[in-house]
Amino acid sequence: MGFLQILTYLSGLVFVIAFGAKLLKYATMPMHVRWELYPIPHEGKEWGGSFYEEIDHWKKVRHKDHMAQYRFMVPEILFIRALHEDNRPLWYWSFPFHMGLYLCIGGLIFLGFGAFVQIFGMVPENSALASLFQSLTTVFAVPGYILGTIGALGLIVKRTTDSNLTDVTAGIDFMNLIWLGLLFVTGFIVWLQDPGFNVSRAYFQSLLTYGPMKEPMSAIHVVNLLIFIGFWAYFPFTPMTHMVSKYFMWDKVKWDDDPNRGDAGMDSKIKKYLAYPVTWAAVHIDSQGGKKTWADIATTNPWENKDQK
Repeated sequence: MGFLQILTYLSGLVFVIAFGAKLLKYATMPMHVRWELYPIPHEGKEWGGSFYEEIDHWKKVRHKDHMAQYRFMVPEILFIRALHEDNRPLWYWSFPFHMGLYLCIGGLIFLGFGAFVQIFGMVPENSALASLFQSLTTVFAVPGYILGTIGALGLIVKRTTDSNLTDVTAGIDFMNLIWLGLLFVTGFIVWLQDPGFNVSRAYFQSLLTYGPMKEPMSAIHVVNLLIFIGFWAYFPFTPMTHMVSKYFMWDKVKWDDDPNRGDAGMDSKIKKYLAYPVTWAAVHIDSQGGKKTWADIATTNPWENKDQK
């Protein structure tokens, strides 16, 4: 087993542990303060509104349209619909960047799947099915490299020249874009040198068998691999995990409208959270430097004995 293989395993281990820890953190965060924003997709009310508007709603069986949630999520995840509606100039660069990432992930999946079925003798290397996996790898990866490169360059220029973005752009944002841009560019060069991704597939097979490489890797293959496994280990520690946190934001915050009907677990959580000290400094909160709890804030009016305009 070579140094690059060990490095790849370590990178994958860091990714799994760190990403798993972040998912656990998201899943166990304190209960949110309900937003009361409508319409909610699972309500199935085209005109908006809520289940709570119905007469005697607490006596009725609650029905949620989960497919409506997915019909909302998929266009937002794939096509960044909200950005398209709210900031079209930024969307022109953000969309190819994200689509490039999705396509490259798809290419990586087909590369790995092709390596897997060949290693375990499910299909011969020269079979039609093996050729299909190879073609799908190319069909996904190459457009992904091109779109990703265009998007990364465009976002770098946009964040450099747009006054609305320069003040909220940090150096690490440029580093992330450059890092991914280099991943796309070197991946494209790898394809030019190895149109069938045969060397990359052979490396994947060596990872699955814990054995030596069947074909030598060129310098550009090694550079592309190092950029990839470095980013793989780095990814869970970045805000780019919003690709997952979006689910929690929608399902557990914006769309969570389940009533509290004497749920002992929910009641105990609410009591616990209401006992937290308030550290907000806003005048209308009047937290008294953290001396008040959320229960105090919820049951008092800070303006009760003050003149209001």
